[in-house]
Amino acid sequence: MKTLYEATTTAVGGRAGHVTSEDGPIDFKLSVPKSMGGDGGDGANPEQFFGAAYSACFGGALQAVIGQRKMDINTDEVSVSATIGFCKDDEGFFLEATLDCFIPGVDLETGEDLVNAAHDMCPFSKATRDNITVTLNLLLDE
Repeated sequence: MKTLYEATTTAVGGRAGHVTSEDGPIDFKLSVPKSMGGDGGDGANPEQFFGAAYSACFGGALQAVIGQRKMDINTDEVSVSATIGFCKDDEGFFLEATLDCFIPGVDLETGEDLVNAAHDMCPFSKATRDNITVTLNLLLDE
């Protein structure tokens, strides 16, 4: 396997600390949501970062699948919203993810096929497969 890119980020102070990337674009204060016992401050949290990363990566996978299939779809309008849940049960803490995918102008069958193909391709989907519950939704044009 050939590594195409590596990114390094560092968090100091855990969930209520600060996170930065080695090359500069990420430089954020962190806050713990009130529902998790924190102060609910104006900082970001790991679930937001994970959702941003997963939705961007999954959107890129959708665009790649559409491109490979040479479909006439405006990939600039493809969108993915990720909802990341931080959950607790008797065994401890875990995550769950819901991806709401919009692909302009597709019917249900085509859209579901594209979303499933992107789920097979996306590195974040591969990393979470069989580890957390991931729910895939397709949003159709109204």
